[in-house]
Amino acid sequence: MKALVYDGVEQLGFRDVPDAAPRPGEHLIRVEAVGICGSDMHAYLGHDARRPAPLILGHEAAGVIVGGPRDGMRVTVNPLVTCRTCTACTSGRENLCADRQIISMPPREGAFAQYIAMPESNLVEVAKAVTFAKACLAEPLAVSWHASRLALEALHPSLDKRALVIGGGAIGLAAALALGAMGIEDVTVAEPNDARRAFLAERCGQKTVAAAQGQFPVVIDAVGYAATRAVASALAQPGGVITHVGLGEDTGGLDIRRMTLQEITFIGTYTYTAQDFRDTAAAIFDGRLGALDWIDERPLSGGFEAFQDLRQGAVAAPKIVLSPWA
Repeated sequence: MKALVYDGVEQLGFRDVPDAAPRPGEHLIRVEAVGICGSDMHAYLGHDARRPAPLILGHEAAGVIVGGPRDGMRVTVNPLVTCRTCTACTSGRENLCADRQIISMPPREGAFAQYIAMPESNLVEVAKAVTFAKACLAEPLAVSWHASRLALEALHPSLDKRALVIGGGAIGLAAALALGAMGIEDVTVAEPNDARRAFLAERCGQKTVAAAQGQFPVVIDAVGYAATRAVASALAQPGGVITHVGLGEDTGGLDIRRMTLQEITFIGTYTYTAQDFRDTAAAIFDGRLGALDWIDERPLSGGFEAFQDLRQGAVAAPKIVLSPWA
């Protein structure tokens, strides 16, 4: 099969690799669409020791089951494989499983390929009316759905239902959409890139600013750099909530003194639970997350050029989706 392989810092090669081989209890899936995640870019730049070269990246996938009793079923893929028996898994917090694996990290190759193999429990059937390009958005949208849900569960009922999302990439936009689907009508997205900010406002209907001011009961940091954490801790309203999604860098930024004196809740969030993933897929299928027409579709064979464009800030769309068969 063909795959886009990470060969080293800022090096990707599209070439033949061994065919994906399902393990017991797994299905072979013909990948029809796969999104480029910020973590893929992080690895591409050589900033993720968990993803050593050579490796097939990519974990935002949708496709069709090939062979077996479910042959032909259209599915979107939850890439987080867990033990399903530990306390975290049995309590519905699978994302905290100590033995969790995710495709695009050893020992599991990723979805920038024509085929992948996944356990049946990781697959959600896709409605026929939903394109694969939209279906593969279930993974990044689920990340933000999880973060938004945790923020609202922690929000004191006396506070206004307003939110600031820092970062207008796919995770930031997804957070704004998830908050809207959960009943938060006043959401502001802070995005410094002029082209992306205009795209979010004109194509996605979001209220955007280059730099946020004021105080917000809910702040979602979808970037995760010291600078954005500093903004989050400065703009969170007393008694408010910060949920931290981005993994840009691991230190600095938080004003711990202010957060302590103002009783600001900080929640680190990682991926999603299996229920969050299913809920997100359902919200895609029934339209609660909008038209989802803000993607840039390209062939997997042109994946290297797509990464280069992202590196140079030349992509206005929040998400590039690659097709292995184009």
